[in-house]
Amino acid sequence: MVLGKVRALAVYFDSLNENNLPAFSGGNLVSGRVVVDVTGDVRVKSLDVTARGVAKVRWTESRNAGANTAYTQNYTEEVEYLHHYDTLIGEERDEDCPEEGLTVLHPGLHEFAFSFNLPQMALATSFEGKHGSVRYWVKAELHRPWLLPVRVKKEFIVFEHIDINTPLLLAPQAGTKEKTLCCWFCASGPISLSAKIERKGYTPGESIQIFAEVENCSSRVVVPKAALYQTQTFFAKGKGKQIQQLVSNLRGDPLLQGKSQSWEGKLLKIPPVSPSILDCPIIRVEYALVVYVDVPGGLNLSLSLPLVIGTIPLHAVSSRTSSISSNCSTLSWLGLQERPEAPPSYGDLAISESERRDCLQGCDRSDREGEDPGSLLTYITEFRYLPPPLYSEVDPFPDPLEVCEAADVRRPDTCPSR
Repeated sequence: MVLGKVRALAVYFDSLNENNLPAFSGGNLVSGRVVVDVTGDVRVKSLDVTARGVAKVRWTESRNAGANTAYTQNYTEEVEYLHHYDTLIGEERDEDCPEEGLTVLHPGLHEFAFSFNLPQMALATSFEGKHGSVRYWVKAELHRPWLLPVRVKKEFIVFEHIDINTPLLLAPQAGTKEKTLCCWFCASGPISLSAKIERKGYTPGESIQIFAEVENCSSRVVVPKAALYQTQTFFAKGKGKQIQQLVSNLRGDPLLQGKSQSWEGKLLKIPPVSPSILDCPIIRVEYALVVYVDVPGGLNLSLSLPLVIGTIPLHAVSSRTSSISSNCSTLSWLGLQERPEAPPSYGDLAISESERRDCLQGCDRSDREGEDPGSLLTYITEFRYLPPPLYSEVDPFPDPLEVCEAADVRRPDTCPSR
């Protein structure tokens, strides 16, 4: 939009990644230029630049206050990570003399450089969710006497680096479960499921090797499957809102009665997704690999293995060590000589403070040899341009009455013996 004699006002960043996107991490220098294109002499009071980084959460819920009374409850919360202000043209002036000290821009293009450092703290990774977001931007404002200001805003991306080359994230994840199907008073044989993956930490673009053993002693035809889920949790006013998104999945072959099936490193590729967000007080982004047996007409038998999606890929030495260790232990494990304990439930994916500090150890990409972080960041940033996913909403703090009502209609998983 042309206002007065200002043809255009734009913000450009000096540093771009391979996908021509400005991407930074905590402590990095952010620099760029504000370009003003004018068609004639323009008197300018000031040209200001403001950089901000904010995590915001917002959702609404309908409430009943009586038989004929209803209202909407708003839940909002905000956390600020960055606030920088600078004046590129002009300075403080006497308000009684607005014409004093004006700067005149002559026809043509005018460039004004700006720069600032991101804080040396744990910054939340840029994120867009259904009920909240983490955004960083630079806004330029051109003020002229007796005219409305001209504004432009340009976003940039921030990554809080998560190094998956830590003992916590290199540890294998495994579990085993069993259930017996029943129909009224007739119980069938059990279905057993055991699953294992090489480690807990992965980066987008990697493939997860799944080792699993399924035995079907029931009277039904079942299908083993695996799915990668993203869980978004938003917090405001002491309440939480949870969103589950299916990221990727695969399926095995149908399993007849009395048959078994083994997965010897079945691959599930991780598409471009947001890294895990573990250090933001109002937004958490977590992942889990769910290996399950699809039971027609019954409740599925499932194992949930928590994952952390990082930004710093696996080193070559760590990869070989993890692969050798996993292959050696897989043979004895698939023989069921030692059955590992079941992992925590899907709702217990929270990571402790000590674990969080361990896996959120950021490092300077330029200090690491043999890595190409630029290409990984390019792959990660693709998730911002994917079509909106299908969501399923789960309230982590449900109403007790609603839970009771749901329990009344739920078919029991077990039945008395004959």
